[in-house]
Amino acid sequence: QVQLAESGGGLVQDGGSLRLSCAGSGRTSGSKATGWFRQAPGKEREFVAYISRTGDIKYYADSVKGRFTISRDNANTVYLQMNRLKPEDTAAYHCAAGGWGTNTNEYDYWGQGTQVTVSS
Repeated sequence: QVQLAESGGGLVQDGGSLRLSCAGSGRTSGSKATGWFRQAPGKEREFVAYISRTGDIKYYADSVKGRFTISRDNANTVYLQMNRLKPEDTAAYHCAAGGWGTNTNEYDYWGQGTQVTVSS
């Protein structure tokens, strides 16, 4: 009964910023950590960041640490603020719920993804 919907992707120049949103619904939404993953064409899905249910715990992949910030509001929405974007960040970004950790197999629910393209 958990549904996730990402938004906020788009086309930006090298060094630009985007803010992604993950809106959740369903009775069990927010009961576990929420993660962000990304996948470029022909590559495996990789971990970006996760945040605990209360927001007390945040963890980032080394490739984005210092540039990206994960957060959540008082409603059922998780955000990913992406600054100083690089062409290497180009990918479809997905949010995930119902799990915990840095591996895709640890999560039970996934959004459809939002495309982020960084031009050089």
